[in-house]
Amino acid sequence: MKGVVEYRGCELPQDLYYDLDYIWVRPEPGDHYRIGITDPSQTMAGRVQHVAIRAVGIRRPRKKPVATLESGKWAGGIPAPFDGVIVERNQRVLEDPNLINIAPYTDAWLVVMRPDDPAHALDHLATGGEAIARLKAWIDRYDVQCMRCAE
Repeated sequence: MKGVVEYRGCELPQDLYYDLDYIWVRPEPGDHYRIGITDPSQTMAGRVQHVAIRAVGIRRPRKKPVATLESGKWAGGIPAPFDGVIVERNQRVLEDPNLINIAPYTDAWLVVMRPDDPAHALDHLATGGEAIARLKAWIDRYDVQCMRCAE
């Protein structure tokens, strides 16, 4: 990946948008946004054993879960970064949840959403240097040393 900062083993792509807790967001053509969880988040969760993703066509308000992940030590919802509709979900992750621990920024995206208000979809997210600095602080606060599972 181009433009990736590595910190304590965690990959932090500089071209993504982040909620600074769990998720990354990648803008795509046609006012669509691909969403997944960050490398530090997948490390904190542990080996993901089960994924449930809301159905295509479902509208989710900001901060309400678009997906739920379960590992041996954690279960929780993955929040929508904005109000919008799920237009695609990752079938590969549903069939092989461990992909999240292997390729969190590529193969293991969770959903693609279309925001209700595209002009303001990224308002609550950070990107670039600010996001990287704040993600590093998150990694330090939780004493995370990222590692990925082998395929």
